[in-house]
Amino acid sequence: MYKVMENRSRKLIMVVDDNAMTLRSIKEMLQEYYDIAVATSGMKALTTMGKNPPDLILLDYEMPVCDGKQTLEMIRADSEFETIPVIFLTSVSDREHVEAVLSLKPAGYILKPPVKEKLMGAIREAIKD
Repeated sequence: MYKVMENRSRKLIMVVDDNAMTLRSIKEMLQEYYDIAVATSGMKALTTMGKNPPDLILLDYEMPVCDGKQTLEMIRADSEFETIPVIFLTSVSDREHVEAVLSLKPAGYILKPPVKEKLMGAIREAIKD
């Protein structure tokens, strides 16, 4: 099981997306309820997680260099992080893409741009908040 900072009063959600506007939008949606960490790439997310593991990760599926699939595979390969719930964010909704995402067994799958109520519901369900 991953270590959670003991002095945290709120759950920490990490948002991983290469689009600054998406990061800002999601942070604004959630910051009233959760502590938010942001990363602009999968590699930056993994580095940040080592210092302060999140309770949940919102992960963009389509990013350059290291996409969401590769990032999730690296998260799951690390015994310290393997149980952290991951919800994919993506703007592609064709059947093949959805099936590829769901085959990774994420805690959820949300189309961009996310609707606040749907995003909050998926987060609550994934972390039993």
